[in-house]
Parts: sequence; C-alpha cells; structure tokens
Amino acid sequence: MHSLPNGPTKSASPPLTLDPSLFLNRELSWLDFNERVLEEARDPSNPLLDRVKFVAICSSNLDEFFEVRVAGLQAQLFENLEPQDLLPDGMGPLAQLLEIARRAHDFVGRLYDTWLQDIHPKLRDLGIRICSPDELTAGQTSFLDAYFDSQVYPVLTPLAIDPAHPFPHVHNKSLNLLMRIESISHHNRVLYAVLQVPSVIGRLVPLPDEGDGQRRFVLLEDVIGPRLDALFGGYRVIEQVAFRATRNSDLSIQENEVKSSLLSTIEETLRQRKWGAPVRLEISERADDGFLAQLLSASALELEERDVYKVPGPVDLTALAGLYRIEGFRELKEPPFEPLMPACMATRKSVFSTIRESDILVHHPYESFGTVVQFIEQASEDPQVLAIKMTLYRTADSNPIINALARAAENGKQVTALVELQARLDEENNIDKARMLQKAGVHVVYGIVGLKTHCKAALVVRREHDGIRRYVHLGTGNYNPTTGRLYTDLSYFTCRPEFGEDASALFNLLTGYSQGGPWKKLIVAPFHLAPRLTSLIERETAHARAGHPARIVAKMNSLVDPKIIEALYEASRAGVKIDLIIRGICCLRPGVPKVSENIRVISILDKFLEHSRIAYFLNDGLPEVFLSSADWMPRNFRRRVELMFPIEDPALRTRIIDGILAVVLADNVKARELREDGTYRRVKPKPGEPVVRCQAVFQDAARAHAEVSPIHQNLAAIAGTS
Repeated sequence: MHSLPNGPTKSASPPLTLDPSLFLNRELSWLDFNERVLEEARDPSNPLLDRVKFVAICSSNLDEFFEVRVAGLQAQLFENLEPQDLLPDGMGPLAQLLEIARRAHDFVGRLYDTWLQDIHPKLRDLGIRICSPDELTAGQTSFLDAYFDSQVYPVLTPLAIDPAHPFPHVHNKSLNLLMRIESISHHNRVLYAVLQVPSVIGRLVPLPDEGDGQRRFVLLEDVIGPRLDALFGGYRVIEQVAFRATRNSDLSIQENEVKSSLLSTIEETLRQRKWGAPVRLEISERADDGFLAQLLSASALELEERDVYKVPGPVDLTALAGLYRIEGFRELKEPPFEPLMPACMATRKSVFSTIRESDILVHHPYESFGTVVQFIEQASEDPQVLAIKMTLYRTADSNPIINALARAAENGKQVTALVELQARLDEENNIDKARMLQKAGVHVVYGIVGLKTHCKAALVVRREHDGIRRYVHLGTGNYNPTTGRLYTDLSYFTCRPEFGEDASALFNLLTGYSQGGPWKKLIVAPFHLAPRLTSLIERETAHARAGHPARIVAKMNSLVDPKIIEALYEASRAGVKIDLIIRGICCLRPGVPKVSENIRVISILDKFLEHSRIAYFLNDGLPEVFLSSADWMPRNFRRRVELMFPIEDPALRTRIIDGILAVVLADNVKARELREDGTYRRVKPKPGEPVVRCQAVFQDAARAHAEVSPIHQNLAAIAGTS
C-alpha cells in the first residue's frame, strides 16, 4: 500500500510580492504538454503502433491549439479583442505568437523526423507499408486506376483560378491539391486550380493482399495525383502540391448575441465557423514561390510567413491513426485491457439496491463505464422510477445512454436532459442528439446563456416502499462510452439525502430561474467553487503555521488560475507539502526558493488519457477528499457550471488517497517532473526502488476487485460493445 507522508511545518513569513517570472505562460505550457506526447512517440520502449498513435495525437492536438488558442491570440493582435483572462506572466499577444511560431516550427520538424526517419522505416520492416506511386507494381497501379475511376473520380470537383473564378474557399483542415496547369496546345499559358481531396473517402487506401503477410496502403492524394489529367480535358498538370489550412474555430457566444434561441444562434455561428479567419498553412516542402504566392494572396489565405509550415512528408499526420486500427499486428500494440465490472455491481440485478447499501466509487477505464450505462438503462426500464435528469457535455456518435433516455421518455417517465450546445468542436453532434431526444419526448434544455454547463451529474427519482428516494451519479468525465474506455475518470454513486437534495437544486438552477442553494454537499461554479478551494488551501496554510500537519495533493488537467496559484505559493511558504498531478497546462513554477520549494508538479502520459480531477487536504489529521468536473482555470471558475463534491465514505476516501493518489505519485515510468526553469524531466526509479507504472497498477487492481462470474462476463461484454 502506498501512503502519503505529512508535510513539514514552517513559521509565518512576510507577504509574497508576485512578479511575472513566477508564472509560466499558458500557451507555451501547452506546447510543453505536446512535447511530452511527442516524447511518447519517440520512445523506443513503446510498441511501434502505439508510437504511431502518439504521432497522430500530436498532430491532432496541434490542430486544436491553432484553431482555438492561436486564433484567439491573433484576434487580440489584429482585431484589438480583449483577452477573456488577463494572466500575470507578462507576455502580450505578439510576443506569444512569435514564440509559439518558433517553437511550433521546431516541433513540427521533429514530429516529421520521428515519422519519416524512425517509425515509418520500422513499420515497413515489420510488414506495414505506405507506398509511394513510384514503387507500385503494374498490377497495383491497375488496381488503383480502377479504384480511381469507380470510387474517386465521381466525387472530385476541380476549381479553376482565374479572373472569372477567384480563389475558392478552402474548408478548415481539409486536404487540398494546388495544381499548376498548362494548355496542351499553348504551352506558354500557365494556369492554377485547386482540388479538395474528398474527406468522404478513407485517406489510407488499402492495396490488395499479396499473400506475403504484409499490409500495403497508398495515401488518397497519391491515388489522385498521378491521374489528375483526367479532370482537365485539353490541359495537363505540370506540378501539384498538397496543402491544408487551419481556421479560427472558436465559438464564443455572448448573452446579447442570442436573438431568438440559443440553438438557432449556435447553428448560425457554426455556419460562420466555416469562414473563420485562417491561422495556419501546412504545405508540402516541394511548394515553390509561385504556389505560395497563390495561397498567401489577399484573395486566398493572407497569412504571415511565420504561419506557413512546410512539411517533408504527408500533410496532416492525423491520418496515421488509421494504421493503429488495422487488424492484426497485436504484438505492435500495448496488450489490450478489457474494462471490468466491479464485483458489487456485477453480481446484483438491481443497481439501486447496491447503491442503497453503500456509496460506490468506480475508477474508469479500469472499471467499466458499463456501470454508468447500467444505472441509466435500469432507470429507463424500472417501473418505480419516476424521473431522470442529467447533463450531457460530449455525447459520442453511438451512445446507449442517449438511447436509454429516449426509451425512458417513451416509457412515460419525466426525463430532462441538459445538452451543452457549446461543447467545443462537438456542437453539431450535440445538436443532433438534442433533436433526437426531443422527438422521443425528452425535455431538452440548453443551459444558461453565457455559461457552459460542464458538470457531470445524473439524478434518478424512484418511488420505494418507504417513500421517494433520489439516486445520484456524479463524475469527473463525460457521459461518453467512447472516452469512457480511453480516459481515466472517477464515477461516484450515492443515495445520501443531502446529495439528492443538492442534485435537485442543481437541475432547478439549470432548467429554471432558481439560483440554487443553500448547498449542503455540492460546491458549484461559478458561485462558490473558487472561494471554497481558496479557503481549503488557506486552511492548510493556517495548520502549517500553527505547527500542525499540513498536506495538499491535487490532480487535474490544467492549473492556470492566478489567485489559486498565489494561494498555493503562500501555502508552500508556510511549509505545506504540496503535490500537483497536472497532465497538461501548468502556469505555476515549482521549486522557486522561498516561494514554491515545497511544491512538486508531475505529469503522467501513458496509454490512457489522465482526466480525473481530485483534491485531497490533510486538514490536521481529519482528511477531506473532493472530486470535481473542473480544472483550476479562470474559465472553469467563472464561465462554466462546474461541480466539486466531497467523498465522505471513509473506505472510498482511503481508496482515493492510498489506492489512487499515492500510486500516481509513486510512478517512475510514465511520470515527468516540472522543474523550476519550466522544463520537464522524466522520473526514473532510484537504485533499489521498485518500478511503478501507475496505469499498470490500476489495471491489476481492477482485475483483483472484479468477480469473474457469468453475470460479470455478460455485463463486461455489453459494456465493451456500447
């Protein structure tokens, strides 16, 4: 059993005068996070296809960073927009953009080097090949000729560029070919045209099996490129280069912008998003000045030179994720792990009788997200259930929870779903799910204008022999079975009356005009989450100054809020031992003498995405543990509806402190420690120290706690297909 030691104590010290050097820049800290993802892609100890997956994740992460964060900085610089949050690191938008460009260009170079010089050759040696057109056999070329004629050619639409045809609009993140064309009869007349590579066709085109155990693919643009002349009668394509534009995709709606309904306003904003300002151009390094002049003109993309990223390989490496999903080659991937149903829920027919006996904590993805699906599905069919209410932030394409809510409404239950329409880059999917639920008879609401509803809560109201009882699920992650198999999160089930009353008050706040409260257990943003966290940190500070044991351990995705960071600095100066487990952005600088020397920050990057939010306060020997939907960021504290809630069952509290937090802090395989200079270094086992990979420990713990029975196996199989 791992245990958390108590921290040192220290007498009071003079007030701290904060200066910008004590804060790491948010955007640069995010780039540091993606560096750690790239480190996983470069790590030869990882299976090769997992390394491919990390390359694709690096590229996908960078896309969203440019779409949202870089776009926001450009809007501040060129449109004089005020930032939503003024952070005290001292860097203005131009300084940030210049440093981002410098570091991002270097990052992209190393990302492609990792793919082209390391991973790709190793894949070829092991039988997975992405072939270029010039290495194909005559038979393979004939196959692609037929494939192009039957599957690709009918979809293609070449777009000329001339005085009658201005440069066409290039969709966000679409892959395109820019072509230089000449007339067969007039060689001195050079023209340009654009062709979008169709996204409705898979980017990796499989070649026929040669019977040698190898899998061969050709990129779709390499299928199209050699056959472009078929699109231009009387002309031939002299040269062509692939390119891709990234546009501003941030969607921020102010209260005064909502004219009729939030739904119609967001739909209109989504249509406008397609025309967002360009922020980045990716293009093949073969592109000459003529190609660039066409793309960077005012009628096309109008970008600065620093916004152009010439790449030596395929444009858009997110396509490589398809290689990870190919069948076979299991030896090139991490061993699969099937989420397990906890014994307490696998061996009982009624989830409600189980929750009545005691609170339940489920650790995803090691323990199955099927527990949450089971909770809602049983509620939808149980004749004693009167009402179901829940929040939906990111929903997934095929989600049994959505189907269960619709079924519950059809069964005559009172069903309310708050669907957050402003879940970034998931808006269209959520609109579709909201309409489907409305058709089934579910009362669908869209939250509070000006606030994203980011909390994860479900309430089931049930008539029982002793009266009405409320069952509550609260979580750190979304009601999404796809991410439930990929993200580490915690689910908490309870029927404690105080939690039920607070859950009812929460939904009244979200669906009506109630202001909520007085809250008994739930700590709700934007009302009092930040003040409560600050007071909990200050209480540990007071304990330390009084000579009592003081300790803070917090796990989250991002730490940005300046006031919270300042409170942590003061706690450190008082002698509070603080451990922070932060996967992504961290603006706090640890290890600064007389400021943060008692603060340790680590980041875990591994097979599963670390997503749970946990806060532990020693409280002079009366420990308190909280779970939350919120990271410690200004947006979560002030512009979102978030929840933090206590874990009061002593056994569950101990499990979190000793069975989760202590294990993560002991990781010396996948942990990186943030140093005073803002860089991260990998944690390695000390001589004689046991090797601890926390996610492997959690997989073993889930196996140990699961009861393998026919009931369990059946439930696990259902959860696996959901």
